[in-house]
Amino acid sequence: MRGVGGVLIMALALAGCAQGAEPTGSTVRFALDWTPNTNHTGLYVALSEGYFEDAGIDVEVLPYNETQPDQLIDAGNAEFGVSFHDASVLAQAGGADVISVMAPLQHRATAIGVRADDDTITRPRDLDGKTYAGFGAPYEQPALSQVIKNDGGKGDFETVTLGTSAYEALYSGKVDFTIPFLAWEGIEAEHNGTPMKYFQYTDFGFPDAYAIVIDANRDWLQKHPKQARAFVGALQKGYVFAADEPAAAARILVEANRGTFADKKLVQESQAELSSNYLKADDGTVGTQTLEQWSGYADFLVENGILTDGDGTTITERPDWSTYFTNDYLSK
Repeated sequence: MRGVGGVLIMALALAGCAQGAEPTGSTVRFALDWTPNTNHTGLYVALSEGYFEDAGIDVEVLPYNETQPDQLIDAGNAEFGVSFHDASVLAQAGGADVISVMAPLQHRATAIGVRADDDTITRPRDLDGKTYAGFGAPYEQPALSQVIKNDGGKGDFETVTLGTSAYEALYSGKVDFTIPFLAWEGIEAEHNGTPMKYFQYTDFGFPDAYAIVIDANRDWLQKHPKQARAFVGALQKGYVFAADEPAAAARILVEANRGTFADKKLVQESQAELSSNYLKADDGTVGTQTLEQWSGYADFLVENGILTDGDGTTITERPDWSTYFTNDYLSK
């Protein structure tokens, strides 16, 4: 699901998209962060149920490739796309012309995962001296180290960067821990007979984060405010449907991406988990963001020297996080 052809989708080749004329305000290019999965259900609901069409918006879904959505958005090759809380902060701190306009998943959807049958690891401090299978992001090691320290450990462990091979390495016993998406790799592990046990970051004093956010091109938003509100409102409506009707939403996702999901039960269980625990904020809203939640994790990134500006200089002064996101384009 990584930072996981359909109904009414016009999928463009990225090269052609980069070379084509800039779209009109009624045309929106949306960049995926990975192949279709339950993080994207709201998008496919909005497409299949005609929410974008009703709003007068033509949507072109850009298939995932090696270029991160924030790069495409910053370059003007997409108007919106799926990002992550930390990835969005890093991009904006580095000068990217993006801003978060919506948070589909209200809480951190990953956890520290170890094999369920590993009796040597019962809590984060037991991870000292172990081997972590990671994904190469600069914030992984500091965050994991802090969780271990918060549990009374030293925060020292070995790291190997394996990408999506991390899960197989954990199952086979070649590494000791990784960070799965609970509603995808976690369920997949259960289905494969290799269950995991988890340590939640927030259970050990680490700030919560939005698992995924929707980033947009700031310049396009300013030039097309009416169309931006129409698009974000329709997308939000799709995620509201997914939150309220998980079974129907899962069916729509599968139908819109025929041949993508070999394990349809996984999709159904994943959507049920997200709908129950992630899609709605404490006040029942969908997609909203708060300064408190943005600040907690973003402050950690500053304090640990992870953020750099456009010149590559480490950022030591706390930015104004309220400029990194907006709720202005959401339906009230």
